[in-house]
Amino acid sequence: MATVAPPVTSVDAGGAWGRLAELQERALHDRAGALDELARTFDAGRVPAGLDGETQGRFVAFCVRPGLDRALARLARVWLPWSGKRFDAAAARGENLLLGGRIAGFGFRTRVESGVLMIDYAAVRSNPRALRQVRDELVEIAPGVHLGQALWTGRGGPARLAYWALRSG
Repeated sequence: MATVAPPVTSVDAGGAWGRLAELQERALHDRAGALDELARTFDAGRVPAGLDGETQGRFVAFCVRPGLDRALARLARVWLPWSGKRFDAAAARGENLLLGGRIAGFGFRTRVESGVLMIDYAAVRSNPRALRQVRDELVEIAPGVHLGQALWTGRGGPARLAYWALRSG
């Protein structure tokens, strides 16, 4: 019987960030195993406390279809303008950081819902229509390390699109 690795939440911040990088690589050749570990890690996470200011972002894995996921992951290795998020905890809002933080856009509102920090793009009318049908959910998996999932909420949703991560502090 194969052993199941513990969720990433069982390690410290440096280990958690490194493990997410390993899962990013693993998703290219063992998609099912990587997505299973990411799902278990997300489920074991907790609502982020005190998330405020700029964070560093990392794409981890797409979850749409195997062939498409690999193609998108390879493209993201070469060109991914997203570099993290900026949170304003007092105002319950934030924005995405692009191009190493030189550009900020695609604003969102935040709230705690069902044990996650909900990142709501639909609440910002200036966002493109397609983005307003995406909802991000974020949990903390180690001090200062967060795992997020992007969910499609449009027709046929909700459906998981991708996992991504943030590091603060």
